[in-house]
Amino acid sequence: MPLLEVRNLHVCVEGREILHGLDLTVNAGKVHAIMGPNGSGKSTLSHVITGKPGYQITAGRLLFKGEDLLAMRPDQRAAKGLFLAFQYPVEIPGVTTMNFLRTALNAQRKARGQSGYSTPHFLKKARTAAKQLNIPQSMLKRGVNVGFSGGEKKRNEILQMALFEPDLCILDEIDSGLDIDALRIVADGINAMRSPDRSMIMITHYQRLLNYVVPDVVHVMSKGRVVKSGDKQLALELEASGYAQFEDAA
Repeated sequence: MPLLEVRNLHVCVEGREILHGLDLTVNAGKVHAIMGPNGSGKSTLSHVITGKPGYQITAGRLLFKGEDLLAMRPDQRAAKGLFLAFQYPVEIPGVTTMNFLRTALNAQRKARGQSGYSTPHFLKKARTAAKQLNIPQSMLKRGVNVGFSGGEKKRNEILQMALFEPDLCILDEIDSGLDIDALRIVADGINAMRSPDRSMIMITHYQRLLNYVVPDVVHVMSKGRVVKSGDKQLALELEASGYAQFEDAA
């Protein structure tokens, strides 16, 4: 059974249709890259899958592990194993990164009927994960993303992913605004999370991320649809010739 099934998905925002019958299947253990120009619907897809308010689904189905995602609240989707790394992570002054992570993780565990982590157990787990991602311990004591550089914010997203251990990770332009060193660190964190039971959807404009995280499948989106799918070679073709060739197909 596929991990994620998107079938004939139509989505409107403020009365304007953004997704026009989109289809996508993601199997367990696979990394999919979704590429496309601005306005093609990439981020809309990620927001609809994870349950962000403000999107009207007018037709289609969203199944995760065979269950209807559209019947679940965002927190229920997260507890089922969905994770979204934001393109623009928000700042939360007054809440330390460590407290935020422990509260969020224990809320998910409670929703699954599992016991929460004690403070010592969580501290050990968080510090180990932070060390693997080259995140200074001092970052864990600071307000969530407050004063963080772009690279630090993205590494913090990957730290959350490592701690929550989701079944499906959606990375919405995780590479945007990163210099080459930060990109490598983030990519190393993503690669460390790859497993036969975990799938990823990487949304990106550029091929450079795919030099470090090699996808199993590449999809091209244009005007609210997936218009072509292939392997990493498709991303290289896009880098060379751009997206204009797919507008007619859309």
